[in-house]
Order: sequence, then structure tokens, then C-alpha cells
Amino acid sequence: MIDRNRLEAIVREAGRIALAGWPGDGHSLESWEKTPGSPVCTADLEVDAFLKAELHTLLPAAGWLSEETTDSLERQNHELVWLVDPIDGTRDFIRGRTGWAISVALVNMRRPLLGYLYAPVRRREHGGEFWFAEAGKGACRNGEQLVASRRDSLAGSRVPALKLAAEDADLTLVDQPNSIALRMAMIAADEADLLVTLRWGYEWDIAAAGLIAREAGAVVTDAFGKPLNYNKHDPRAFGVMVASTGIHEAAVERLAERAVRYSA
Repeated sequence: MIDRNRLEAIVREAGRIALAGWPGDGHSLESWEKTPGSPVCTADLEVDAFLKAELHTLLPAAGWLSEETTDSLERQNHELVWLVDPIDGTRDFIRGRTGWAISVALVNMRRPLLGYLYAPVRRREHGGEFWFAEAGKGACRNGEQLVASRRDSLAGSRVPALKLAAEDADLTLVDQPNSIALRMAMIAADEADLLVTLRWGYEWDIAAAGLIAREAGAVVTDAFGKPLNYNKHDPRAFGVMVASTGIHEAAVERLAERAVRYSA
């Protein structure tokens, strides 16, 4: 059995470490690009090192896959694997904005078992936003049970994005945090109805938030509407789609041609 209280304390402490370097509080920060368009900062590495050490101590039998650690396929020898993004939404973090979160998921046999998101500077007066889900047991934010969007019409659906394609003009823009995990969680909290990406992404970005959204009652798939699996040899998937059950099929149909085109 995993000590859930200890695990929560570890995730919260990771948030405190991140805050100690967050420019929004006036802290100086060193950042650079790992590859063009892929920023990283010292806080990413500090949080990653902390989580790797603490989560290994908590559960030595689990493998490890993180955005900021060189991947080792040794992880595939483990039934249990931690999937971690130490700071999801690094661009917002570096700019002193609030749209970032720490993402931690525990995957069992390719399926998420536990998912945590911690966004310490969102709703800061309440201690931040702390999201949690366990497979088969629902999802919550700051202790309150989540019920996902139940929208049944694609037209008018709330989408967390900066802009819409011309063919999606019937959708409604809502606030977009830089963190993809937080955007996914917005559907879980009924603050949005649809989130879609049409690009190759990594398991650590979506594992925790995907479980949170699913346990709240949303549908979570890749951009083609296919199920997501984790701890794969290649830890990528083409796109992610999170939607209310009433619009998921229509969203898949609308985006099918674009998904094929962009995945080629």
C-alpha cells in the first residue's frame, strides 16, 4: 500500500520548491531552451530531482519517466511507473504567470492509477489548486468532488485556447493556461467542455490530468478518439482529446481530417 498522506506531502513540497524560484514572486530565475521552442529552467530541474528521490523512497519498485530526466527503457521492466512533469507550463512559470502545475501520476500496467496536479499560485488564497484522482474512486480539487462538463452540443462548447480555426468559429474561447494538464483538468471541473491538441505529445504531460478528467466523467482519448496507453516504448501519442461524453464523438468526427493531416 502507498502512503497517500506522504505522497500528497511530497507533491505539495515540490510546489514549495517551485515557488522558491517563481519570477511572479520576484525571484530571479535561469532559463534556456533544451531544443528550439522547448524551454526549461532551474526550477524544473530542482523539482524533478526532488520528486525522483522522494518518490523512489516512497515506492522503490516503481520505474520512472519524466520530462526532465533522460529516458531509460528499463522503466518497461516495471508494472508500476511514475510519470512526472515537474513543471507543466514552463513558459507561464518563466513569465511569472499562474498557468503552470506540477503533474505526478502513478501508472499500473499501462493505466493511470493515481493522478496529482498542484498549481500553487492559482486560487492562492485557498492554498492553490490541488487536484487528485484515483482509478475507480473519482476526482477532486481542494477536497471537493469534481463532475465534468455534461454538454451535449458541440456548437458553443467552451474551449481553452488562444484562437480558433475558421471551421471552429461556432466554439467559445475561455481562458487558456499554458499547462496542458490544467487545460485538461478544466473539463473535469466543468470550466470547459472540450480540449484538443493536434500534435505529438508526451505521456508525462497528460497522465495525471487524463485520470482526473476521466474520473470526473469526461472522455479522454488521443486526437483520433482512440484509447491512451502509458509506459510505452515510445512515450508519445498524437494529440489528446478531453470532452464531455455528449460531444466527444462529434469532436472526433469534426477533427478527423485535420488529425490525419497533422500526424503525417
